[in-house]
Amino acid sequence: MFEITVKSEFEAAHFIKNYVGKCARLHGHNWVVEAIVCGETLNELGILIDFKILKDELNKVLEIFDHKYLNELEMFAEKNPTAEIIAKEIFDRLSVAEIFDGAAKLKGVRVFETPKSCVTYFP
Repeated sequence: MFEITVKSEFEAAHFIKNYVGKCARLHGHNWVVEAIVCGETLNELGILIDFKILKDELNKVLEIFDHKYLNELEMFAEKNPTAEIIAKEIFDRLSVAEIFDGAAKLKGVRVFETPKSCVTYFP
């Protein structure tokens, strides 16, 4: 089994409704996102999936969040834009990209809210 990871980032603000603490106030992050892909079969070049193609698709998804006030996005109308929920939203959007041809499968998405704090979503 092969596993590859690409990393990208976006900047956005949010707050956590009903949270007791600093995160209840509006604040921003430089979010770092990793897309983790796995598979057993390599193509004729010996590649599971092209890093550039995967990163381009991840960046398309991240454009939705970049420089936004996350609480105002429709997808967060009824749920808090926590790192956990953001990771699942990114996974759900990226997993349907046409770049996954059966050999390569999106395994998970990791979202860093800070350099020392992250969450990973696996379906």
